[in-house]
Amino acid sequence: MTPRMRLLLGLTMVVGLAALVLPLWEVRLGAPQYPEGLGLQIFAHTVAGIKEHDLQNINGLNHYIGMQEIRPDAIPELKFMPWIIVGLLVAGAAVAWRGSRRALLIWLVVFALLGAVGLWDFWRWEYDYGHNLDMDKAIIIVPGMTYQPPLIGSKQLLNFTATAWPGFGALALGVPFLAGVVVLLRSRRRGGEAT
Repeated sequence: MTPRMRLLLGLTMVVGLAALVLPLWEVRLGAPQYPEGLGLQIFAHTVAGIKEHDLQNINGLNHYIGMQEIRPDAIPELKFMPWIIVGLLVAGAAVAWRGSRRALLIWLVVFALLGAVGLWDFWRWEYDYGHNLDMDKAIIIVPGMTYQPPLIGSKQLLNFTATAWPGFGALALGVPFLAGVVVLLRSRRRGGEAT
């Protein structure tokens, strides 16, 4: 890696730190009775409503169909996710400082694996949330209906359209990963060292 590539890669780690304060994912719900919509933002450390009372309103609606209450303090991943992000970015900065293509490749593979595990874990949480319903407490029961929101894209859930997309925090976290891919490819073309 050239000194310029190493500097670029190192600077992108600072951009990635925005993932600690910006939402990683957003889930929005639209329905005729909620023309302004409801929504959740999933941060590295918590889950919050997009508007002030959205989380409370979503929990109230979920009660009618027997869904679990969304309680950020009950989601264990939110306790260690910030540390994983910081560790990943510090490791990326160390790779940039060292300038090793091999270390960069290993870092990219670990980054991709952690991202895949994170998405799988989020999907698993959504699956549990939308399938494990308490029918004894449900007021509205639709036989065979499940309420798993989409991981990405839109899905109809009764009269609600649920839409989920990566948030600005996920995009900020993608910057160092994409920069790492570009640096890896460019350093290969330039005959960068293989250590």
